[in-house]
Amino acid sequence: MEGYTDVVVIGGGPAGMMAAIKAAQNEASVTLLEKNPLCGRKLAITGKGRCNITNTKSWQEFSNHIHPKSNFLKSSFWGFSNKDAIAFFEEHGLETVLTQGDRVFPKSMKAFDVVDTFVAVMHKYNVDVRTDCELLTITKAPEGGYTCIYVQTTTSSRLVSCMINSKSVVIATGGLAYPSTGSTGKGYELAQSFGHTITECFPSLTALIPKFYSSDFYDIELKNVGLSLFVDKDLVQTDMGDLTFTEGGIEGSLGYRLSRKAVKALKNGTSVELVLDLKPAIDLETLKNRVKREIEKFDWGSNLVNDARMKKLLRKFMPSELINPFVDSNDNLNSHNLAERLKDWRFPIKDYVGYRRAVVTAGGVDLGEIVSKSMQSKLSPGLFFAGEVLDIDGDTGGYNLQTAYSTGAMAGVSAAKYVHNKL
Repeated sequence: MEGYTDVVVIGGGPAGMMAAIKAAQNEASVTLLEKNPLCGRKLAITGKGRCNITNTKSWQEFSNHIHPKSNFLKSSFWGFSNKDAIAFFEEHGLETVLTQGDRVFPKSMKAFDVVDTFVAVMHKYNVDVRTDCELLTITKAPEGGYTCIYVQTTTSSRLVSCMINSKSVVIATGGLAYPSTGSTGKGYELAQSFGHTITECFPSLTALIPKFYSSDFYDIELKNVGLSLFVDKDLVQTDMGDLTFTEGGIEGSLGYRLSRKAVKALKNGTSVELVLDLKPAIDLETLKNRVKREIEKFDWGSNLVNDARMKKLLRKFMPSELINPFVDSNDNLNSHNLAERLKDWRFPIKDYVGYRRAVVTAGGVDLGEIVSKSMQSKLSPGLFFAGEVLDIDGDTGGYNLQTAYSTGAMAGVSAAKYVHNKL
């Protein structure tokens, strides 16, 4: 089975679908190859199935949440910004809502509606979407352009060997995170076959596992707390927000934001510690006075605050389900050091949860080998990259999806220009 198309897009995630749409809108014939039976499998589970589409922050604020080199994204962002993303979805019938933290969701709060919108737009612009396609190789064709060899699983579960030629290829295969959705790192292998360097990959936006942890912590959610990250006893990051204790470890938007640097340090064999501040809105002296007043209200006289009384006192300062874990993990807790412990609860970190639950992959195709104003390879003209396969990732809160749209749009437009000899 053979054929020709102007642009082949490898990968049916948000970056790949956006690249396909933008190339088609710029008068290129486009074929998208996706290994899963449907496009957008990982997209359909993002945001706990609600899909945080993007974030409305200005570039100046937005860029602070992009790693490791936000400036690489700047041209793509301005080519297809967060405002453009919202307009894209609204224009194609998907209503959106703005929530806390400048985050944008589909009004339906259903990630599948986002996937359906992408698929409908690809159909509108005649993108040839081929699913159940496992790409094997991409090679340069003797007559110019590229040849993609892949196998496709038919409805009768038969594997058919296929080949398609094109003038341009966009690699948008994602990374290694959530392998259950089909992420295998194939894009890195393809990039290396054209001489590209892959910077070290590691899971980001993932759970951090404390050394001393038990099931008593599971499913406890904390709002508006402070969290600091210490690497080799040096403070490297501090932030405020919402945190969740899960069976995996310390997660939630706050935990995720600190996980990138924590994972990198752990991989390097460096000691990592998280310090939780349960009362970040008030200083230590104010909190000490509040503890004193609460003790006086109980009219315990000069008696010491024993274990039973300590747990009763703690109800004034934290959710009841957190009391036992707090007491158990704070040795020698008493009325004199309670305020300090409330603002300085220490969690030495022993490990992290790998790609199976990580939201995104850090690392990837070396940005120094990609033209930021086109997403084109500096090593192989007509080859473009977009999305998570690149060495660029963001914090939780819509930043990674917006990065996928922006780089995908840039790659798609540029691939079409290349086909028409305008790049």
